[in-house]
Amino acid sequence: MDFNYFYGRGADQFAFYQIPKILITDEKFAGITMESKILYSLMLDRASLSAKNGWLLVCFSGL
Repeated sequence: MDFNYFYGRGADQFAFYQIPKILITDEKFAGITMESKILYSLMLDRASLSAKNGWLLVCFSGL
């Protein structure tokens, strides 16, 4: 398998999901599966896109 390497600013052409470091390093989150942590990062990405587009998340108490 042949991979093209990228250096320095080459990473700018790719999109990345961010996972908060605390989810990986803090013992409080050790019982959470990696799949759940990745799902959280996907939802965080969608939420930031919604905020960027001016869509607000409205929470209703008691529901």
